[in-house]
Amino acid sequence: MLTFEGKGGEHSRRLGRYGYAASYTMPMFNNGVFFGFIFFNSDKKDVFDENTLRQIDTYGHLISLMVINEITSIRVLTAAVKTAGNITHIRDPETGSHLDRMSRYCRLIANSIADKYELDDDYIEHIFMFSPLHDIGKIGVPDEILLKPDQLNDKETEVMHTHANLGKRMVDEILANFGLENIEHVDMLRNIAELHHESVNGQGYPTGIKGEQIPLEARIVAVADVFDALTSARPYKNAWSNEDAIEELNKLAGEKLDRDCVNALIQNLDEVEQIQQQFRENYYG
Repeated sequence: MLTFEGKGGEHSRRLGRYGYAASYTMPMFNNGVFFGFIFFNSDKKDVFDENTLRQIDTYGHLISLMVINEITSIRVLTAAVKTAGNITHIRDPETGSHLDRMSRYCRLIANSIADKYELDDDYIEHIFMFSPLHDIGKIGVPDEILLKPDQLNDKETEVMHTHANLGKRMVDEILANFGLENIEHVDMLRNIAELHHESVNGQGYPTGIKGEQIPLEARIVAVADVFDALTSARPYKNAWSNEDAIEELNKLAGEKLDRDCVNALIQNLDEVEQIQQQFRENYYG
């Protein structure tokens, strides 16, 4: 059996370690721009003759087209998410710094609990990308409620709570309009928009689900959003210190918020403070 140990580049050495005896590499191009390789590997030597290569090239081009289509869809989704996020920010009194911080808190939490929940890098990056759209439904909340500088009364609070269902509907419309319903992880985006105000004790909204019925991404976003809301100034309150906010998170853990997600944030305070320093509020634009 031919091995590649000690010969060629890293790819060749890995082929040898996995027992492959031959490999054919096909470059992929999109509009003339190189963007990757497809590797065809075999455990037999000298299998890539002229006839085989002609057949492989046909399959290789089909695979390449599928990859290009997927990449294009992801880029469209990313652009749609970014545009929707910008629109939300224009209407919502929350600052852009809030979205920057809480999306990074989400990634920090997800990284911290990745081993326990078997989260891969793809999941973690998608929650980072999708979390700024958690309040997209606020676009449909009337200005007199959304922009009210004081605490909301019960009736106004009820209207504000509708933003969760509105957010889910808006996400569905974005995905349908761009033909992106089948993109991987889009359900994460739906869950974040609709379910980030659910409570682990079942007393949240809009559905009243509880515990592990709440998708993990919604539980992660809830902790990040609450922590940043507590530590940020609002027209009706001053910013809390990190110490006071952590004390409050501990009180809410197991009741409103997921305990694992709360612990993940608290155990990484050094990184939390770095995020806060990097994305400070800038009231002068």
